[in-house]
Amino acid sequence: MDITPKLGSVLAGSLGPRYAEDVSYPLYASAVVFDDGERQVAYVQNDLIILTREQFAVAKARAQGLTGIPPEQMMMSCTHTHYGPATYTMFEVAAEEGYVEWVLPRIGDAVKLAQNRLQPAVIAHSSGSCPEETHNRRWWMRDGSVQMNPPVAVEELVRPAGPTDPEVALLVAETPAGEPIAAIANYSLHYVGGAGNVISADYFGAFSEALQRMSGSRFVAIMANGCCGDANNVDRTKPPVQPARPYANYRVDRVGAALAAECRKIWSQLDRRVGEGTVDAALSTITYRRRTGAEEEQREVAGGQNAVEQIGTKWPQFVGSYANERAEIDRWPVELPTEVQALRIADLAMVGFPGEFFVEYGLSTKRHSPFARTMTIELANDWIGYVPTDAGLAQGGYETWLARSARVASGAETLFLDAASDCLARVSE
Repeated sequence: MDITPKLGSVLAGSLGPRYAEDVSYPLYASAVVFDDGERQVAYVQNDLIILTREQFAVAKARAQGLTGIPPEQMMMSCTHTHYGPATYTMFEVAAEEGYVEWVLPRIGDAVKLAQNRLQPAVIAHSSGSCPEETHNRRWWMRDGSVQMNPPVAVEELVRPAGPTDPEVALLVAETPAGEPIAAIANYSLHYVGGAGNVISADYFGAFSEALQRMSGSRFVAIMANGCCGDANNVDRTKPPVQPARPYANYRVDRVGAALAAECRKIWSQLDRRVGEGTVDAALSTITYRRRTGAEEEQREVAGGQNAVEQIGTKWPQFVGSYANERAEIDRWPVELPTEVQALRIADLAMVGFPGEFFVEYGLSTKRHSPFARTMTIELANDWIGYVPTDAGLAQGGYETWLARSARVASGAETLFLDAASDCLARVSE
């Protein structure tokens, strides 16, 4: 389903408003339904920055009414493109409420369209690697601080503050005659960006077009966002490259093509498909704790951090916005509900996390999964902001500055990893 907003829409992804002047890659809600003869599960990827649990619930209710698939058997996620419409009010950017009201039913419609097109299929999965395009964006500096996106190729850089996950996982569905029906890939990389005031599905859109072009066929091609809250596309150790053409198109197209090429390669090397397998879903509703303004002040003092000074150094014009965010957060309950989910498609699992989770969450979940291959998908079914590891939260940096975009308290690491493990265990039985 095409979900591209009109020109003039407020774009998400900045602390202040920007307005759409052009379209690069259109935005889509892309759905796949799997049916094992007894049960159906659905996965929907949306080219949007975020949707909340309440917003996803509207889309799932629409989909259930059209298809009969229970909401707990649907996983819906977002790509986190910063070049789509604002779907949530935060900092100095107001949500495009009219757009949100329009788009949620269309996301539900995408599930119905996928169900309408159910046909006999064989499936297969594999993994490749693309370490060149993902880098940890948090760095230890010589002054002992951790900074997000510090200047490139400077002496103050010491080492990355976390790992990367270069795996490119791929699940494909084909007709028994070998024609592509759908492909779902998974890679742990934030949006690439740089498009200016342009609507763009970012590298997710470039990937979809490139994989179909390389395959010589039209089908549903999805790139699902892995755990990448602390990863991006910039190698801080190297000086910036001057591209031969505009930055946005060059980098977005480059990443999309690189990932599509890796997927096309491993797809062509598959030598086994299966025509039967179980599909299942498990959903855990959990309660996480948010930080309070008072706790944050104590944490900053104890850790020798001063977020206000750091914000003032990086974005002095938004110090007041951060103060307003803290005040807004303190009106909320301290304990808040969210969801972790797992889908099973034969011997592959997909785990959905409800925010921008640091890379370690994905690596740990894959390492302990009982399945032959596991995809980790962030921004699924909810958005609770950045979710650092406990160590990452103690280190400080942008992803920890208290706001609606960074509110989760320490202790979340065990909570979410245990919930993921529980969901995987339930669908593996």
